Parts: sequence; structure tokens; C-alpha cells
Amino acid sequence: MTASPTIIPQADPGAGYRAQQAEIDAAVARALSSGWYILGREGEAFEQEFASWLGTSRAVGCANGTDALALILRGLGIGEGCTVATVSHTAVATVAAIEMAGATPLLLDIDPDTYTMDPDELTAVLEDPPPGLPPIRAAIAVHLYGQACDLDPMLEACATNGVALIEDCAQAHGASLGGRRLGTMGAAAAFSLYPTKNLGALGDGGVLATDDFELADRIAAIRQYGWKERYVSAMVGVNSRLDEVQAAILRARLPHLDTGNARRREIAAAYDAALAGGPIAPPARRPGAEHVFHQYVLRAPDRAAMQARLREAGVGTGIHYPVPVHLQGAYRGRVPLGPAGCGETERAAREVLSLPMYPELTEAQVEQICGALSRL
Repeated sequence: MTASPTIIPQADPGAGYRAQQAEIDAAVARALSSGWYILGREGEAFEQEFASWLGTSRAVGCANGTDALALILRGLGIGEGCTVATVSHTAVATVAAIEMAGATPLLLDIDPDTYTMDPDELTAVLEDPPPGLPPIRAAIAVHLYGQACDLDPMLEACATNGVALIEDCAQAHGASLGGRRLGTMGAAAAFSLYPTKNLGALGDGGVLATDDFELADRIAAIRQYGWKERYVSAMVGVNSRLDEVQAAILRARLPHLDTGNARRREIAAAYDAALAGGPIAPPARRPGAEHVFHQYVLRAPDRAAMQARLREAGVGTGIHYPVPVHLQGAYRGRVPLGPAGCGETERAAREVLSLPMYPELTEAQVEQICGALSRL
């Protein structure tokens, strides 16, 4: 009887910890021995180092990436009586954040090649908003799988119509467009620091970035009950703080991020070569953009069959995302859609498939995956 092959996992955050264990353990020990565990020196230093790495004036740490988006909306005064346009092909966190802020989500369709928001549909709804909705005050551009949205026409449409463009960079740490890092082009940007992200904590965490000092100060107050003076709320706030242990871990990991992204691109190039000439096309790249491959995503008309063949070859896979937000029970029938009706989104949800993608994949594992891809 032949033993089943060991499955290469689609994601392996434990491998990321082991690769940097000495530095991470030292950072944790430093934070623990400090005696200060919330909004202290580690968090302040991480905010400064992240802003410098990204190329923005300010960064504000918070509890998670969902909160980062909600805090930006609150800081911009966008909530009840406002509509925020975004996509349905995203982690549900994007839409949950809009509703956390009290606003109404409007879900638009995607470009089928890059899975990011269709800029033509955004332009159309900004110029001619769907009837019965509150005014559109913001658009959240989700840079999905590590690749940039088509930002230029989106920024132009938002500026023309007095709408704030917010970048959801939860999957795009270090990606760029036109030589500029994503997260530096809108009114503000939100980053998830979940353990599987390109820059991940070892627990929950988030950070937002902006060049607007007043907005950053307002958000920094909102994340801690609206305090400017301790125990006295100057505005309505929440509790969304990045703890010192996670901040210390992130400080240890940030210097390795660009190297990790380069390794992801190497792995992606190997996958591309293995797929060349076969029935499955590699992921499209946007011209002028640098992809950081948070995920390496294929499309397969018979996805289940492909998953089974890859699993037989010892290759684990994932689906990002199996059900569009507008078809999930919590949102179906009550969240408005744009004029395109999210048809491309629904088709993508039936076909997308994510391969293993993380910098710690060994050469032997990459060769095994490539061998399986070449036999599809």
C-alpha cells in the first residue's frame, strides 16, 4: 500500500515564526520585561518604522485590519447617512468595517483578470449614484492578492466627485504602482497584520497610514475611547489598540519584509514557468505594478477536479474567496449592488484557487509544486 504524500500547506505561519525565531523571541522578551503592555514604546517605534518604510508621514497601530478601515472611516466623519463603495470579491472584513462605522456598503464588480474593482463601474456610480442610497462619501479600493487596483482612474473619479479614496492594503504590504508603494496614494490606507499576511504578527494586529497629520491624530484618539486627556473622552471612540508584544514582533519582522516579498516573486516565477504552454494561465500582472503575491491565484472551470489532482501530488490549496460577500447569509438581499450586478465576481468565486505561497517554501517543495502544475 502506497503512503499518501505529505501535503504542502497552502499557508504556514509557523514556518515564518521559525525562520525568525531568535529575533522574535528576543523582541517578545524585551516587551515583556518592559512592564508596559499597551500603547508604549514598542508601539510608537513600530508606527514610526512602518511609516518610514511605507513612505507616509504617519502610521497608527490598532487591534486588527478591520478596525483600521473602520477607524479611517470614523476619522473622516463617514458613518450613518453615508454610502461607501467597495467590492464583493474581498474578505468580508472590508464590508464589515463599513457597517461598523455605520455606513451603507455599495458592492461593485471586478475586472476579471486582476480581481480588483472595475474602475469604470466606480466612475459610473459616482457620476450617477443608484437611487435610494445615502450620498457616496468614500470608496475602498481593495488591492487583492498582492496586486494593485487600477488606481489612476479611480483617484480621478473620486477627486472629481468629492469622494475619499481609501486603500485596503491588507494583502499588499510592499506592492507598488508606478514606482509608488500602495498605501501612499489615497486619503489613508489600512493594513491587516494577521499572521498569514506578508507582514504578520503572531496574533491580531492592524495599522493605518496617512499623510494627513490631523486625521492621524483624530484616529489615534478614537482608537482609545476618544481620549486626548486620559479618562476624558473628547469624542466618541472605541477600544482598538495594538499591544506591545505584537508591536515588538512586528518590529522584528519588518526588516525582512522586502526580502520575503522578493522570495514570493521568485516562487511565482517558478509557478509561471511550470504552467507555460498548459491549459491553466498564470495570474495576470498589471502593467507598471509590482506584485507581492500574498496569494498566487489560478482559475479553473473544474476547480474541484484540479484541487483533487494537486492534493494527490501533495499540494494543498485554498479558495480566496468561495462565496462573494453579497451572497453570504449575513448580507444577501440587503446590501445594494452596482449596475453590473457582480457577475464577474460570482464567476471568479466559482473558479479561483490559491497555491501554496510563503517565503519559507523550500526549493524541494517548490519543485514538487511545479511538477504537479506541469502535469495539469
